[in-house]
Amino acid sequence: MPVYEYEHVGQGCDRGKRFELDQAISDGRLSVCPTCGKAVERMISKVYVCTPTTDSELKSKGFAKLVRRDEGVYENVTALDGESRVMEAGKPDTIPDIKRRITD
Repeated sequence: MPVYEYEHVGQGCDRGKRFELDQAISDGRLSVCPTCGKAVERMISKVYVCTPTTDSELKSKGFAKLVRRDEGVYENVTALDGESRVMEAGKPDTIPDIKRRITD
C-alpha cells in the first residue's frame, strides 16, 4: 500500500505540519486532516529506489549478469548452484535458468 505525504495548509495539529498516511491507490486524495479536520494538501515526495550494484546483490534479487569473455562466450557471474558458469552461443544448456530466478 502506498504512503502519501500531506501538509496542513495552516498550523499543524498533533500529527505535525506534515504527516504520512497509508492509502490504497484507489482511495481519494484527502482535503482535510483525519485528526483535526483542518485543510491539507497532498505533497509530492521523493521516491527511494534501491538499485543493485554488486554481483551478489544482483544474484539475490534474481538477476543474471553475463560478462563477455570471448566471441560468443559469456561468463555468468551470478550463476546459481547447478547453472553453468560459462554461456556459449549455440549451446542452450549453458543459458541461465530464468524460470528458477523468477518467482511470484
